[in-house]
Amino acid sequence: QVQLVESGGGLVQAGGSLRLSCAASGSIAGINAMAWYRQAPGKQRELVAVISSGGLTNYADSVKGRFTISRDNAKNTVYLQMNSLKPEDTAVYYCKVDARTPGTLGFVNTREYWGQGAQVTVSS
Repeated sequence: QVQLVESGGGLVQAGGSLRLSCAASGSIAGINAMAWYRQAPGKQRELVAVISSGGLTNYADSVKGRFTISRDNAKNTVYLQMNSLKPEDTAVYYCKVDARTPGTLGFVNTREYWGQGAQVTVSS
């Protein structure tokens, strides 16, 4: 099994910055894509940013130029640097990791794992 621990959420004024971290631990054979999602009250969960195992990134249009996703493969950790925050960025942010874990008979299992969520609140 894989456990994800998120940190770095909080309250910030509009225009400010926050950095989220998500560390994966457990019986990890490898990690494919890592991503950040967010869910605001009354809205569906949406993809914010994703980074491949090779470092390729993609962002939601609403955060391009303001947010940066990165990863430290040695630490199995993904980060989200959020700058120029806006009140509409207020949401619970979740990390998602596609991880490979050892299975039986030498097989490798691949599945998604989600973090517990981190509240980000941006005041106007």
